[in-house]
Amino acid sequence: MPDAAIDAATAQIGRVQSGEVPSPVVCTFFDEATNTASHVVHCPITKRAAILDSVLDYDAAAGRTSNGSAQAIVDYVRREGLSVDWQLETHAHADHLSAAPWLQEQLGGKLGIGANIVRVQNVFGKIFNAGTRFARDGSQFDHLFQDGETFSIGDLPVTVLHVPGHTPADMAFVIGNCAFVGDTIFMPDFGTARADFPGGDARQLFQSIRRLLSLPEETRLFLCHDYKAPDRDDYAWLTTVALERAHNIHVHDGVSEEDFVAMRTTRDATLAMPKLLMPSVQVNMRGGHMPEPEADGISYIKIPVNRL
Repeated sequence: MPDAAIDAATAQIGRVQSGEVPSPVVCTFFDEATNTASHVVHCPITKRAAILDSVLDYDAAAGRTSNGSAQAIVDYVRREGLSVDWQLETHAHADHLSAAPWLQEQLGGKLGIGANIVRVQNVFGKIFNAGTRFARDGSQFDHLFQDGETFSIGDLPVTVLHVPGHTPADMAFVIGNCAFVGDTIFMPDFGTARADFPGGDARQLFQSIRRLLSLPEETRLFLCHDYKAPDRDDYAWLTTVALERAHNIHVHDGVSEEDFVAMRTTRDATLAMPKLLMPSVQVNMRGGHMPEPEADGISYIKIPVNRL
């Protein structure tokens, strides 16, 4: 079937390859504690920038937050003289807390996520018994992106792709000739994301990944996580469509949808829940804000017993 959004992204990548528009500059910050890669992407001409998938440091044992990881991003942005237009989230993460609100205070930028965050809010609002004071309309975010939506970061064209499966709200941001793909896919030697969270779907994940891999082969893919495959010593977060199609251990060319769904379903049944799922989802479904303080002025994270 025709895919207008992929066609737009492909044409955009061609414009970069021809020199019509600049190639993005990307700087990645890797948080080993959560295995998360946060990216700052900017236009080399205008110095306009976006920050993707930032990390708020969280000590689960003490219930305390800190801003060391986010401060490194602030330092870089200021050192390079960048102006931040966007704080972008590829989805509501279950493995780290977003630092977007704190980064907005320091650097500005609108907070954006996929429009289907409302589905995530509805599901997890019930799981965490968030009550009627928790809005389930996405209003905690400045902008809710639709599939195929386009915008610019300085002179860099951006096309937004809805890539559900890991969660219902996952989005990939094709910025210039780079695609920031969130948790849909990992390095070729590690495979693909899990699809067993509430609202996840292995079949949708396969279709989303194949959609991403229909982009031009030279497209640079920036990942949100890396866990180091057994025979690899270094963390990595940059690959290409060509490498993924040829070598991804779960979803290389030739793997059928049925085989992928069977593999992913079987594998997901063996995985433990992410260590920071409880705080992460409660914070990230609120746009990175803590739950509303209670009568004593303190925010509390709930842990539903025997629910998940």
